[in-house]
Amino acid sequence: MTLHQPMALRISAVAGAVAVGLGAFGAHGLEDFLTESGRRETWNTAVLYHMVHSVVLLLLAMAATWRPKTWGLVFAGIALFAGSLYLLCLTQATWLGAVTPVGGLLLIAGWLSLLLHPSVTMGTR
Repeated sequence: MTLHQPMALRISAVAGAVAVGLGAFGAHGLEDFLTESGRRETWNTAVLYHMVHSVVLLLLAMAATWRPKTWGLVFAGIALFAGSLYLLCLTQATWLGAVTPVGGLLLIAGWLSLLLHPSVTMGTR
């Protein structure tokens, strides 16, 4: 099953909204917990990468040249990189730290995919 561009646009919007929500939750609802556990910086790193790459997802979903594989690499990278950091902060399960680099590699692969396919242009078809 191939992901279609309109659905990718919707998922990208949700990813951005979730990044804002988790950033606010970390700053307000979890502030004491994250400070006491020493994971505040880790949470902030997760939010930063989540938000920046949500914008990348949005731009990819809006591109006139639809590259679902590139979009998928970035999406999977967000899920594994930021997702593992969020879970690490909440559960203190340190084994999740081994998942984070896999997400980072997927994010790098997404960026390199753009390098290898420079014909991505903005606009509508």
